[in-house]
Amino acid sequence: MAQLETPLPETDSSKEILCCYVNTTSKIQIARISNIPDRYFERVVFPGQRLMFEALPHAQLEIHTGGMAGAILSDTIHCTRLACN
Repeated sequence: MAQLETPLPETDSSKEILCCYVNTTSKIQIARISNIPDRYFERVVFPGQRLMFEALPHAQLEIHTGGMAGAILSDTIHCTRLACN
């Protein structure tokens, strides 16, 4: 699966925050930001893997956990809660 990210316009990129998400489960997860128009962010996160990314403060990270019948939306996290100091 190709992992692509559409860059933000120059005026919005200065407002981005550095975020960190860790997959603490034993299953493969898909992390996706879908509430930001004109931007695509989706990554596969393996068990125990740490995902570092930049996002706008009002972005929400959706966590989809893989199962037998496909991926299920298991959590939605505001990116401000994932911000690194």
